Amino acid sequence: MNSRERILGRVRRALADVPDDARPYEEAVARDYLREHGRRSVPETVDLLAENLADYRAIVHRCAEGELPELLTRLLAAHGSRSVVVPPELPPGWLETVGATRVQDRAASTPHELDEVDSVVTGCAVAVAETGTIVLDGSPDQGRRRITLVPDHHICVVRVPDQVVSSVPEALGRLDPKRPLTWISGPSATSDIELDRVEGVHGPRTLEVVLVGGS
Repeated sequence: MNSRERILGRVRRALADVPDDARPYEEAVARDYLREHGRRSVPETVDLLAENLADYRAIVHRCAEGELPELLTRLLAAHGSRSVVVPPELPPGWLETVGATRVQDRAASTPHELDEVDSVVTGCAVAVAETGTIVLDGSPDQGRRRITLVPDHHICVVRVPDQVVSSVPEALGRLDPKRPLTWISGPSATSDIELDRVEGVHGPRTLEVVLVGGS
């Protein structure tokens, strides 16, 4: 008997006394917990998102839709970016004034090649105000997961208020669990047993979030 058979055997024994007509777990367990903490207006929810993003050491910017290309150009120039990874369906107008070399998101790209790229610009799937989290789901305006993990500088554009929710339960209701979800709360960081903080180990050292609203 191998390990798989032993584990399945334990599961079968544990379920031996469960009636065949028992309600599924998803129906039997009450889901009446709070979906958000308190009631906030849309502006208050966006302000909370910005506050929690900054608390996690993300750099937060706000602008109108028409100001986005100029802002992205300025942010990439300030970072000294000579190259930027571009997801396949990033809105073309976003980078129309950017002078950096655009690197396409390709399946053939190696980690070494991506490590040579200075920045990446993406959209997002949803942003969670209560936790200061942005979620990527691999949609065409976000690209493959690795392009947001290897380059050292990530600029993520969040549409306000359409992509902002208060809580994690609300975010889960919008997401497809079959997609490759990446949950990001601030730039990559870790610490050793002496609590020395090191950034950039598991992802970008610098995360900039642009909250775009209005025209």
